[in-house]
Amino acid sequence: MGVMNYLRERMGKIVAIAIGLSLSLFILIDVLQKGSSLFGSDRDELGSVAGEKISYNDFNNQLKSQEEQFQQSGQNLTPQFTAYMQENTWNQMVNQVLLNKEVDKLGLTVTPDEKSEMIFGNNPDQTIVQNFGDPQTGKVDQNKLRQFVNNIKSAPADDPMVQKWNAFINQMGLNKIAQKFVALATNGMYVNSLDTKDDYEAKNRLVNFKYVTLDYASIPDNKVTLSDDDYKAYYADHKYKFNNKEELRSFDYVSVNGSATKEDSAAVKDQVEKLAPLFKSSTNDSLFVQQNAETKTPFAYRKKGQLGDPKLDSVMFNEPNGFVYGPYLSNGSYKIAKLIDARVGPDSVKASHILISAQGIGLDAALKRADSLKKLVQGGKSFADLAQTFSSDPGSAKKGGELGMFGRGIMAAPFEEAAFNGKKGDLVITTTQFGVHLIHIEDQKGSEKVAKVALVDKPITPSQKTQTVAYSKAQAFLGALANNTNFNAEAKKEGLTVKSANDFKALAASVQGIDDARAIVRWAYKSKVGDDGDQVYVVGDHYIVPVLTAIKPKGTLSLDDVKKQIEPDVRKAVKAKQLIAKIQAAESGSQTIDQVAQKLNLTATPVQNVVFANPNIPGQAVEYKVIGTMFGSKPNQLSKPIEGDHGVYVFSVMNFINPAPLGNSVTQRAQIAQTLLSRSQASIFESLKDKANVKDYRAKFL
Repeated sequence: MGVMNYLRERMGKIVAIAIGLSLSLFILIDVLQKGSSLFGSDRDELGSVAGEKISYNDFNNQLKSQEEQFQQSGQNLTPQFTAYMQENTWNQMVNQVLLNKEVDKLGLTVTPDEKSEMIFGNNPDQTIVQNFGDPQTGKVDQNKLRQFVNNIKSAPADDPMVQKWNAFINQMGLNKIAQKFVALATNGMYVNSLDTKDDYEAKNRLVNFKYVTLDYASIPDNKVTLSDDDYKAYYADHKYKFNNKEELRSFDYVSVNGSATKEDSAAVKDQVEKLAPLFKSSTNDSLFVQQNAETKTPFAYRKKGQLGDPKLDSVMFNEPNGFVYGPYLSNGSYKIAKLIDARVGPDSVKASHILISAQGIGLDAALKRADSLKKLVQGGKSFADLAQTFSSDPGSAKKGGELGMFGRGIMAAPFEEAAFNGKKGDLVITTTQFGVHLIHIEDQKGSEKVAKVALVDKPITPSQKTQTVAYSKAQAFLGALANNTNFNAEAKKEGLTVKSANDFKALAASVQGIDDARAIVRWAYKSKVGDDGDQVYVVGDHYIVPVLTAIKPKGTLSLDDVKKQIEPDVRKAVKAKQLIAKIQAAESGSQTIDQVAQKLNLTATPVQNVVFANPNIPGQAVEYKVIGTMFGSKPNQLSKPIEGDHGVYVFSVMNFINPAPLGNSVTQRAQIAQTLLSRSQASIFESLKDKANVKDYRAKFL
């Protein structure tokens, strides 16, 4: 029965296809079920892979479920994390289509016998172990598993539990097929003895050398003039770097600050001061907080250091009940605090619980079930056995409901109140956002003074007047642009600073300087270079007006597209030419590195025991090209000037120290093979994606 409850409430998650470095990502059953079109025909097409449509409706269902799961963990969705989840969901769906097509070509299947072995065999699927495993032994409880399967077989075909179980088994089979496909794709890899030897030497062969370097910083930037030929030469040598996988855009913008003024802050303080006497005389503090506080903080006993502000710690433990402190300023809000009660209580509690989820049955039914379980325990039934069977908290249920010892501030406020205010041995029922809990207080330790404090807070926010003034200024700026006014000239005239957001993608949620920029990005991808914003965009307390400055198309970018971007590297290349000439002059007639250093008024720096696999020059930086050149050089010879990342180098190898001959190479070969395997798994779907005709229309929807 406990497993039935667990799966009925938790089986919304199913194991996904092996993607990238991991073969087990969690996706939702809803993804496997084709929903009806949201808009109808092509308007529901989020994209396609090799001609197969990806539905916006399917995508949105999966995304919403993931967002709900994330929010249930008590965290807030930021624009950045929402963008991450959107990208992750898209990649999962694309990879699913790619995998299905490859599996169909290869004829890969999972037989009924294989599925049975994955459920009941000696080496069951990991998801079976997770759901039916004994936490003590790590092995599947066969009695519990077979009882569950028998219940499934006897249930009606339209029972949602039956449908979820069938989808679960189907997904488990898809996972197995994915593993077979990855195995086929990676089994052809082979590490030979030469690979092993090269890897061993790269990690163990040492070089000792002396070097001289002239840093790029030794030439001031203002002493370097860049010509068109300099740009062209650098672009021609590095053209491979400028392959744009997707279109990028850039805009400049001005931002009018509409944050709260000193007058706004004073008004909020005055408002809170008027609440203070009312709070002091209130006889229903909970209702007062609910009606007047911006943050509805639950009341709970807290020890010193847990009241949220050092100011409260200094007063609340020495005042009588009913004492009101404030207004005081804390974290951008004016607050008043009232001492509800102070007492001496335990500092830690050991407890177990049975969680009854109210989802699907309602709160009243969950409370009745908890009360029934309480009577069973009072009648002699094992709390641990009931927790394993009935608790909706899988983590503690496996341990008989045990939560261990915990201090204040760890659990949800109502749970904590029940656990700390009861007595050892009590059975207490309480309700939190997670459901109804039957709590067994097993032990209480320590003794300390704690206080229950009610808080009323009012954040300092801009007034309507402040917002109107800021918006009007931004609107006037936008209106001036409608008369073909130059953006930068008008910004200078109005005393506004022009900022830039460069090279963002069509699905960007944020850009440089703007956290929540989705609306502006959508505008940018509908506009032409030179277009001013179509409206004043409100982002938090700022009012933004943009102008589109650049569109970098997909494919190899032109020199004009990257000219601004490569300017620092071009300047470095010009400096390198000047420094190379200096070193070449110093090398003329010199036989040793010390002679070169002397001509440059420098000292050659000796370095010992550098390996190829870690190309770091102590006191300088990582220099791949310089160290790589050393390992291809002969001892006691002056090198040519080497253009590094941080300067131009010249060196002389003193000697190499070869490692002991590689003995048993089995371990070394296995490590290399594992590294290759990880890389190949990560690149399989990227390779398939590159060859498939993937069309992405997400920017129209998101």
